[in-house]
Amino acid sequence: MAVASTKRIICCAITGSIHVPSQSPYLPITPDQIAQNAIDAANAGAAIVHIHARNPETGQPSADLELYREIVGKIRAQNQEVVICLTTGGGAGMTVEQRVAVVPEFKPELASMNAGSINWGLFPVADKIKDFKFPWEPAMLNMTKSFIFENTFAAMETMTSIMNENGTKPELEVYDVGHLYSIAYLLQKGIIKPPITMQYVTGILGGIGSTPYDIMNLHTTAERLFGTGKYNWSVIGAGKAEFPATTMALILGGHVRVGMEDNLYLGKGVLAKNNGELVAKMVRIMTELDLQPATPAEARELLALSK
Repeated sequence: MAVASTKRIICCAITGSIHVPSQSPYLPITPDQIAQNAIDAANAGAAIVHIHARNPETGQPSADLELYREIVGKIRAQNQEVVICLTTGGGAGMTVEQRVAVVPEFKPELASMNAGSINWGLFPVADKIKDFKFPWEPAMLNMTKSFIFENTFAAMETMTSIMNENGTKPELEVYDVGHLYSIAYLLQKGIIKPPITMQYVTGILGGIGSTPYDIMNLHTTAERLFGTGKYNWSVIGAGKAEFPATTMALILGGHVRVGMEDNLYLGKGVLAKNNGELVAKMVRIMTELDLQPATPAEARELLALSK
């Protein structure tokens, strides 16, 4: 049975690798906190949870497979249905091998993959924090002034090959219009397979902005390259752009991602205490637009996933 056209997928990105613990006391850090936030997000209406791991002592982004094992195990112990999307973005400075290691180890249904290289500027955040909890935080933020998040064609071919071998669909992270053309090339060469799933990541310094003009630019370019109805797409808005950008995606027929990886605030000056709060707000916005959140089963059908 076809999924109703009023259904939209909500993905919740639980902790990411961008924000530092000094920015919010509610940022999930330990495996217990990350897993519980994922479960709460699913209960609030998220069909997909996007997972990064952090060092439970310092909050630093981590590629430790044992941390991922603990997080995934705890989520699955309480929720067998939610789609788990593991990151291959990892954190600044991680190698391609470190970033993609989660795929053969856990064989997730979805795994993120950046669709090209970009400047990745987090350094302005350092000027807004007066007191840092850990020495790694200002070092990591300031390092990004001269950092390129590298994902070459060779790296993308390696990653997609590993994903194909393990039954994992790449969720293609699009940070600028040029990435759409790179995806079209990968599709033409058979390196990625249809139907493709893309996520427009907007508002990161070094990538495309989050204005309606930027989102329409991505949307109309994708329509020309891939054809209406022949691909799946979702929108992220970084920081205060989270809900305006995702609302525009809903209106245009796209899916959405919210969560503390992208935004720490429930409203102006109000920190979100849990990822479930951000998902619940997204559900309320959907309801006002006469839309409904897709279930995990509906998300699998829409994205052509095999549980």
